[in-house]
Amino acid sequence: MKHLAAYLLLGLAGNTAPSAEDVKAVLSSVGIDADEERLTKLIAELEGKDIQELIAEGTTKLASVPSGGAAAAAAPAAAGGAAAEEKKEEKEEEKEESDEDMGFGLFD
Repeated sequence: MKHLAAYLLLGLAGNTAPSAEDVKAVLSSVGIDADEERLTKLIAELEGKDIQELIAEGTTKLASVPSGGAAAAAAPAAAGGAAAEEKKEEKEEEKEESDEDMGFGLFD
């Protein structure tokens, strides 16, 4: 990820085709050693590709991935009153349990 971040920073700075040495220079400027194998693979994968097009393509792919937010919000709405009833029962059970100790704690 750090290699990709450095590559993207170079792209934002105007370098449309960053080399492995460029990425190493960015990483070393903040005290990070580059992993040669990963860096070589990254440069090979991104060679000849436009960064802006890749970001746009990734954004459309990411938009189709369910994040769980909508599903989590829809579940209580679908359950309706059943969820409310369960919460009431849980509260009643908690009160019953607290009555069992008659006001005395374990370490009082």
